[in-house]
Amino acid sequence: MTPPAILLLAAGASSRMRGADKLMEPVEGVPLLLRQARVALATGAPVIATLPPDRPARNAALAGLDLMTVPVPDAALGLSASIRAGVRAAGARPVLVLLADLPEITAADLSRLLARHAAIPDLILHGTAADGTPGHPVLFPVWALPGLAVLTGDSGARDLLRQHRDRTEFIALPARHAVTDLDTPEDWAAWRAARGCRQV
Repeated sequence: MTPPAILLLAAGASSRMRGADKLMEPVEGVPLLLRQARVALATGAPVIATLPPDRPARNAALAGLDLMTVPVPDAALGLSASIRAGVRAAGARPVLVLLADLPEITAADLSRLLARHAAIPDLILHGTAADGTPGHPVLFPVWALPGLAVLTGDSGARDLLRQHRDRTEFIALPARHAVTDLDTPEDWAAWRAARGCRQV
């Protein structure tokens, strides 16, 4: 059985950050994107990062890491363009789709999904908050790849997940790891304030 690749989606426009790039915001002393890539690599799984053509700082943040970067020329078309590009690069192997803007996700969270996939490789594994609220990451088996390859728009795999809910297992991750995404400067300020520091 071919092990999954981690697909780190990092081609978004940060359109709600009013000029700033949320993936370059410092978390644990490094840009968020670098932090996420290190978390993914710590699992031992192969990592594929999708990147937009107009954010050289993101490419620079990943320089020297043992991962594959995939340019997404049509990133402006939405999240689906990033997923399609990553799935093509992964080939015929399962993919664990990880959004790059989830600053609380840990290597242990990702490893939990990967281990569960090894036990039940035919189910979609959908990460949730501790209270059961669906979030990310999501691990898609090989049979789901054709559906990912034809996604359109900016809703990601939401419709595909609804369609295959009967073939999905929800995996509760600690606290709000699966649902904490920070899209605006106010989100970042509130998140940092909750931790009692300016940069986390």
